[in-house]
Amino acid sequence: MDETQYYNTTMMFKVEYLWILMMAASLALEANGGATKYTAMYVFGDSLTDAGNNKYFIDSLAKADYLPYGMDFSGGPTGRICNGKILVDFIAEMVGLPLLPSYADVIAKGESILFGVNYASAGAGILSDTGYRFGRIIPFEEQINNLRETVDQLIGQLHGNEVSKYLENALVFVDIGANDYLNNYFQAEYYPSSHLYNLEQFADLLINLYRKHILEIQGLGLRKFLILEASPIGCGHLRSHNLKCNATLNHVVEMFNTRLKSVVHDLRSNYPGYAFTYAPSSKLFQSLFDNAEAYGFKVKDKACCGGSAGSNGTKPMCFRNTVPCPNRNEYLFWDSAHPTEAANRILAALLHNTTSF
Repeated sequence: MDETQYYNTTMMFKVEYLWILMMAASLALEANGGATKYTAMYVFGDSLTDAGNNKYFIDSLAKADYLPYGMDFSGGPTGRICNGKILVDFIAEMVGLPLLPSYADVIAKGESILFGVNYASAGAGILSDTGYRFGRIIPFEEQINNLRETVDQLIGQLHGNEVSKYLENALVFVDIGANDYLNNYFQAEYYPSSHLYNLEQFADLLINLYRKHILEIQGLGLRKFLILEASPIGCGHLRSHNLKCNATLNHVVEMFNTRLKSVVHDLRSNYPGYAFTYAPSSKLFQSLFDNAEAYGFKVKDKACCGGSAGSNGTKPMCFRNTVPCPNRNEYLFWDSAHPTEAANRILAALLHNTTSF
């Protein structure tokens, strides 16, 4: 067998192997009673969904590649800003997919992209300059560019029709927008946005760019979208008072979420045959916060692990090798801004029960 024959034979077996894996995933979902057979999931977002994309950036402060982060995760610290699994890990399990690797981990590893990729980046926002004070991060637009690289890899691995079918049956998960307020608009000493726009104008600016980016993802062949509300920035324990979420801050984000809901409704109307699901994640977390005890959480007013900083700009994350609380399942917050694995598990179940994805 000459070199060309060997190469062609190897590629043929590789394509068949990948296709067998894809079919196995669909069959497994069918056996589990899944109504929709997702071939993969692609995740876009910020620190709530980052699975480790920032950990390779030497000049990034927005990363969690050290203990006690990941202390309850089977792989140890992976870059997830949590003690264990994050929300998208549980969502993947619910739809019959394995835990998704981060884009930074799989960029040169073809077969590992088969069931999807996580492009989320801690500190990222819809606007490209959001979170720049953290150093190197990956804004929404760049996350989509990374998806393009993944699609190019798939085209190189599978036949054209197979790629189209694969993408049509993949789930797109998007959770982004809160940082554009926390790490942009409300930091007037570093960002000009609050001087250029009032809150209504800023929400319009964000939502128009958000819609543009969703259509860019759609243009790559994706058809099924799970779009989450921006998270309630007034419910982080450093910003809460008397065990209640800061209603003023949450109202600001609600301006964005109201527009987002309208965008999802318009997309449903204008693109029949596509699935756009709006997930009321902000309201669900507000309910979880208000009824924390009913869900088994004994502590919601402070983090299991993290600095004691207030709003003075001190790093609100767990310090390296800090000893966290021993009863982590009883805490709603892991650090000053991110839920525990226990909270993420419940949020995933609430999303599953209140949406049709």
